[in-house]
Amino acid sequence: MLALDDLRWSELSHAYGPASDIPALLGQLAGSPGPKGDVSDEPWFTLWSSLCHQHDVYSASYAALPHIVKIGLDAAGPIDSSFFLLPASIEVARAAGRGPSIPRDLASAYTDGLSLLMDCMVAHRGDPWNEGMMLSVASAQAVAKGHIPLAEALMNLDEYWIDRINNGEQV
Repeated sequence: MLALDDLRWSELSHAYGPASDIPALLGQLAGSPGPKGDVSDEPWFTLWSSLCHQHDVYSASYAALPHIVKIGLDAAGPIDSSFFLLPASIEVARAAGRGPSIPRDLASAYTDGLSLLMDCMVAHRGDPWNEGMMLSVASAQAVAKGHIPLAEALMNLDEYWIDRINNGEQV
C-alpha cells in the first residue's frame, strides 16, 4: 500500500489534477470514520468527487482504495456506507473501462484492498445497517467476489426498483 507520505501521490492524478491532497483527506477520514449526515460532508464529498467523478476513476483512485478499506476495517463502531460503496464504485468503473489501467506498483495493494472488503463487512456485522448501508455492503461483497455486473445492479437499486421487483411488475 502506498504510504500516505510517499511523494508518488503527486505523480498520481484524480479528477482535478495531481493527487497530492488525497493523503490529507484519508488522514481526515481515519480521524472521523463514523456515519455522516449528508453527502456534502467532508472528507467524503471531496474523496467521491476526486476519485470517482461522474463514474470515472483515476490512478489515485487505485492508490486510495486500500487505505479506505483499511480505515473502515480498523474503525471501532459504525462506519459510513461510503467505506463500502466508494471502493465498489471504483472497481465497477475500472472494470467498465472508465479509467486508466492500474499502475503495476499499485496493483497488488488494490487487489488486496478489494479482498479486505469482506473482512470489513464481518468487522461491522454487528453495527446497525439501514437499507442504504445494506445495499452498499452487498455491492462491496459482489465486487470482492468478482461479480461486477451484480454489484452495479445492486448500486442502482432504490425504493422504486425494489417495489417493482417485489410486486412482480415488468421491468
